[in-house]
Amino acid sequence: MSTATLSRLEARISPDVYALIRRAAEMQGRSITDFVVSVAQRAAQEAIASSEVIRLSVADQAAFAQALMQPAPAPNVAMLKAKALHKRVVKSDIGA
Repeated sequence: MSTATLSRLEARISPDVYALIRRAAEMQGRSITDFVVSVAQRAAQEAIASSEVIRLSVADQAAFAQALMQPAPAPNVAMLKAKALHKRVVKSDIGA
């Protein structure tokens, strides 16, 4: 990988934290940079994954499943008007 494709990350940390990180990296036979990058990457992936998961209580799960199993109600007059307006607006935007 060329250095042109890399980004730089800097952090100021206490000597105690630095010593801890250095010791952990040495125990794994890795450089401090490699250790910090891999740990930060794993933590970032976990943070993103956990924010993308929707957690529901048992009661909410049952309500969600019940809503999926029930047929959708027929659209009311307001919904039909909104659909017609949307169709006109979207159609006119495409032609513009």
